[in-house]
Amino acid sequence: MLKLSKKMMYAIEAVLDIAYHAGAEPVQSREITRRQDIPRRYLEQALQHLVRQRILVGVRGPRGGYRLARERRRISIGDIVRVVRDMEANSTLIEETPGSELGQQVVRPLWMELQNNIMERLDNMTVDDLCSRANQAGISSEGRENLNFNI
Repeated sequence: MLKLSKKMMYAIEAVLDIAYHAGAEPVQSREITRRQDIPRRYLEQALQHLVRQRILVGVRGPRGGYRLARERRRISIGDIVRVVRDMEANSTLIEETPGSELGQQVVRPLWMELQNNIMERLDNMTVDDLCSRANQAGISSEGRENLNFNI
């Protein structure tokens, strides 16, 4: 079942933060924690899963951090949601539990249809779309502020 959990929200915020505040250097997790107020225990776990699923790339070293694994217009919010959903996989899914005839044949199919509609919409929304929304909302980008084009 699709739900907006803390982990889901934090993962989306972290990827959006990396995309929106990226500059010449990788974005460090402590910067994401500072800007988004995400607890490190949630953040590190989510970031590692996102690296394993090739949404992010981890850069090692003293100036290391995280970068997007591909262009932000090529990462959908649905991609991020699937990673977190797999992290949070419940042992008892609604499809596996017995229920009434009305529940099995009417309510559950409706719920699955709604979930599919939501995932389709999330698949059509990219990290770039959210960056545009952040820009329109007037949120400043530390990455863009720190860029220096002087030669």
